Amino acid sequence: MISEKPSAEDGGREAAGEEAPYSTFSLWQKRWTIFLAALTGMFSPMSSFIFYPAIHSIAESLRVTVVLINLAITTYMVVSGVVPALLGNAADKFGRRPVYLFALSIYSAANIGLGLQNTYAGLLVLRGIQSAGSSGVLFISTSSLSPPLRQQCTLGTISLGYGVLSDITTRAERGSYVGVLLLGPNVAPPVGPILGGVLAAKLGWKWIFWMLCILGGACLLLVLVALPETSRVIVGNGSKPARGIYETLISALKKRLKGHDKTETDVVFDHKSRAKFTLPNPLACLRLLLLWDVAVVLLCNGIYYTIACTIQASLSTLFIEVYNYQSLEAGLIYIPFGVASLAGAFSWGKVLDYDFARLARQAGLSTDEVRQQGNTIDFPIENARLRSALILVVLNTIGTVGYGWFIHFRVHVSVPVILQTVVGFATSAMFVALGTLLTDLNPNRASTASASANIVRCALAATALAVLQPIIDRVGVGWCFTIFGLLGALCGPFMVWGIQRGAGLRRKRQAAEESG
Repeated sequence: MISEKPSAEDGGREAAGEEAPYSTFSLWQKRWTIFLAALTGMFSPMSSFIFYPAIHSIAESLRVTVVLINLAITTYMVVSGVVPALLGNAADKFGRRPVYLFALSIYSAANIGLGLQNTYAGLLVLRGIQSAGSSGVLFISTSSLSPPLRQQCTLGTISLGYGVLSDITTRAERGSYVGVLLLGPNVAPPVGPILGGVLAAKLGWKWIFWMLCILGGACLLLVLVALPETSRVIVGNGSKPARGIYETLISALKKRLKGHDKTETDVVFDHKSRAKFTLPNPLACLRLLLLWDVAVVLLCNGIYYTIACTIQASLSTLFIEVYNYQSLEAGLIYIPFGVASLAGAFSWGKVLDYDFARLARQAGLSTDEVRQQGNTIDFPIENARLRSALILVVLNTIGTVGYGWFIHFRVHVSVPVILQTVVGFATSAMFVALGTLLTDLNPNRASTASASANIVRCALAATALAVLQPIIDRVGVGWCFTIFGLLGALCGPFMVWGIQRGAGLRRKRQAAEESG
């Protein structure tokens, strides 16, 4: 039986206001807001993928080894694991818009520096700053999701996006929006390597960063002009008008033209109402690892992100060595993976919505009741999000193991390309499923939860990338990706455990919170 008791995700609705909608944002306002969140979430993975084809060019220009250039990639990933923890906490306390504007400003400034610098030390430091900005935006944009896709996610922008998603959508409708949110990050795998290869070959590798600066600056302007504040701490369900930095320039201009005067309904954050500033603790979000059901989601998300990263990092080098590809050709082989990631992110949101509605009907709820009560404590949300994802475990295992062995035996290039496409679809779809569940389990701390996911996945991926080449040199590419494939397969039993035990753990946690 489904409990009638509203959860925290209802935004603290009072009994008298029970008829108030979860969000006053219209359908097109939601679509526009999620679109902008997806757009900003593109920069973290784009900054990685656009960099890959230029590794050799940068190494030659700076007169350092490829190993040292790879260290810049590791630095980028390490920073991207820490920053979302800072920005996610800040976004939950002080709103989404201020953090978006801050992160995008840092990102654009770092790209200017990268375009001007001529030393390896400058590259290393500025790549870390670039990562801080891009991942911060990614984190905000996907606070309720993962990569795949995090998969793809760096610092703050994606994490913030998840927070935005949690602010304006209910659980019942969230699945399809998660797919849209991940379209931004998933554009990077097919587009980034091509753009990076062309820019490096035709204009020089520094133009990679100038292009990112132009794109980041344009997005910053778009956010300033047209991205509304969604934080429920600031604007509630969207019915409270906001002023100052929380208000879009379009809204401010409309008020000025209409001769708008300050009213009691305006949300003005002065020294009396502003939240007290405290320095965010980047490790505070790791407390979520103490919650077993949440820890399983974080671990599985991190493992699949690691698998995606190792395959992406190995593509160009392995195809150059084994199939004698040139740099630009090696960049083109990222297209199938990227297209499959797009397909996985978009299509799996529909699967989640279907599974959610199916379980709701089995519980005797109508469509309207699903939307209003989809956040109740007794609803089997783990089953709704993970039941179909078990198929993805099988696909990913076959694709990852096969990818390694077919390259090992130098089978025709089309075979490993097809298999890495399968992995791209499976990991991206898995990010949608796990990311949506993570938001469902943490509705009032979505950005913080996303930061936890980012720290875990970046820590695992950074470790894996550090040992990837030594493992390949020691045991061969076949056994290397067999290891990673089996790690992904281990997530299957963890997910089954989550389906069976998750609801019980949630009930115990809520009972403890109410009694305490």
